[in-house]
Amino acid sequence: MKDTHEANLPAQENGKLEEKTPEITPENSTEENTVAKAIENTTEQEPVAEVASEKTSEEVKKLTKTEILAKLEELVNVPVENARGDIESLKQAFYKIHRAEVDELKKASLENGEEEKDTQPQADESEEKFKELLSRYREKKAVLHAEEEHVKAANYALKLQLIERLKVLTESQDDFNKLYNEFKEIQLRWKETKLIPQEHANELWKNYQLYSERFYDIIKINNQFRDYDFKKNLELKTVLCETVEKLIDEPDVVSAFHQLQKLHQQWREIGPVAKELREELWARFKAASTAINKRHQQHFEGLKAKEQENLEAKTAICEQIENIDFSLLKTFKDWEEKNKDVIGLQEKWKTIGFAPKKYNVKIFERFRAACDNYFNKKSEFYKGIKEDMEKNLQLKIALCEKAEALKDNIEWKETTEKMIALQKEWKTIGSVARKHSDIVWKRFITACDYFFEQKNKNVNSQKGVEQTNLAAKKELIRKINALDASLAYDDALTTLKEYMAEWNTIGFVPFKEKDKIYKEYHEAVDKQFDHLKVDQSERKMESFRSNLTEMASGDKGKGKLYGEREKLMRAYERLKNELQTYENNIGFLSISSKGGGGLVKEMERKIEKLKEEMGLIIKKIDAIDENL
Repeated sequence: MKDTHEANLPAQENGKLEEKTPEITPENSTEENTVAKAIENTTEQEPVAEVASEKTSEEVKKLTKTEILAKLEELVNVPVENARGDIESLKQAFYKIHRAEVDELKKASLENGEEEKDTQPQADESEEKFKELLSRYREKKAVLHAEEEHVKAANYALKLQLIERLKVLTESQDDFNKLYNEFKEIQLRWKETKLIPQEHANELWKNYQLYSERFYDIIKINNQFRDYDFKKNLELKTVLCETVEKLIDEPDVVSAFHQLQKLHQQWREIGPVAKELREELWARFKAASTAINKRHQQHFEGLKAKEQENLEAKTAICEQIENIDFSLLKTFKDWEEKNKDVIGLQEKWKTIGFAPKKYNVKIFERFRAACDNYFNKKSEFYKGIKEDMEKNLQLKIALCEKAEALKDNIEWKETTEKMIALQKEWKTIGSVARKHSDIVWKRFITACDYFFEQKNKNVNSQKGVEQTNLAAKKELIRKINALDASLAYDDALTTLKEYMAEWNTIGFVPFKEKDKIYKEYHEAVDKQFDHLKVDQSERKMESFRSNLTEMASGDKGKGKLYGEREKLMRAYERLKNELQTYENNIGFLSISSKGGGGLVKEMERKIEKLKEEMGLIIKKIDAIDENL
């Protein structure tokens, strides 16, 4: 928004209603020169153009779209000259809300996965209504403008007539009172005639002043009349000075500036004061005017500074988006994180006010171009990813077919190498669409697992492997038997558990040696448990945990664990029922009966044993659950 010109200061007193003196003439009057300069920058009827682009008032900012429409419809029905500033404020407020709603719809569409280029704003009935009201206002304004032009032309012709009459007065020899009354009537008509074409204002004012001064020169108005006129003008101009000085503290700087223009117009229309007071009074009026003009200028300089800050902030946002290194965005996660950053920058942009008018559209176009480029790159990435996923799917299907062709091959060594090579190749292939991922993986791993299961069965049947396992287990039994007796309890128990865990990692032994080696193993373990004074329950749990490890590591380990758990649950229920039976029966026995006391003790012993067994089962179930 271009700043409104500084208030035009009127000339110093110029001789209106003043008797001509030798010191003040059209040739040497600095006052008249000042008047001429002032008139060049203003008109009599409109000293300063309307400031239509001021920020929306706080009251208008709080209105909703419906309230804005109601207010606009109300203003359309009032005189145009009373609604100009309010119309512009309502327009800015309405389109600020409208743009915010459009941006919100676009944001929602983007969050729903739509492309930004596909999002189109829906028809807004309120906007159509708003445009209709604005159109009505412009029509009224056009009519008013035409009427004003007509009035200006008529006023121009009238003022030419007044100047001509004033010229005639300067040449007349009639009675002074008659001439003076006609002069006052001309002055009154001149003041009442306001609107004239801008291009004639300066010429009219100069001619009017010229013939006014001539009138004073020719009629030689007496000092008494002049002093009376000077006194009246002094009172009026003093009031104007006081009014302007009060405006210095007016909170609304723009309002003060507009009021000042009207006061300057009034100053020009008031005649001169006594010569000795002229400079002092003018200096007072000018000083107050300068202070108001300075505040007005500072106000707009502040707006300019803020707009410049906004431009710098918006430029920084543009640079952030423009400087995105797309080569670093290689995964969905990378793009999602960067997308959050860009959306955040867009939200930040909305909080920043206008940039200078000269750059406002350009910086927005730059911002929009940067955002469009980013989202286009994102779309290209997602499109490329989809194509890559389809290629990866075809590659993995081909590997599935190769694995399925090899799974029944009994050339174990050669086929194993090929299977491992296929698995390595699988790892080098990128991801596929989620809906195909599990299916193609299960197909591939099923073929691989089938082959290796067959291979393991074949390998385990080999005598050499079983003999190796037998030797390893014998060596482990030797280590258990040779466990250092000087070890601390915890260290000894930990070492023993490690040996037991190692036992479960050793494969099958020849069938005829199976029971013998297993017996030697348990005797060695029990010997150490006895030495460490580990109770039977703990021994059983350690043995059970050791067996769980072996069970879980084998083929279909999870299924075996679930089977063992079901088996233990059934045993627990059986013991629970047996315990309930004993507890019911013990109630029928009479301790006083012959032999009753011994039987009760026996049953109590069995009940305790059942409870211990049930507790052990619970621990075993818990151990299985931990493995699962």
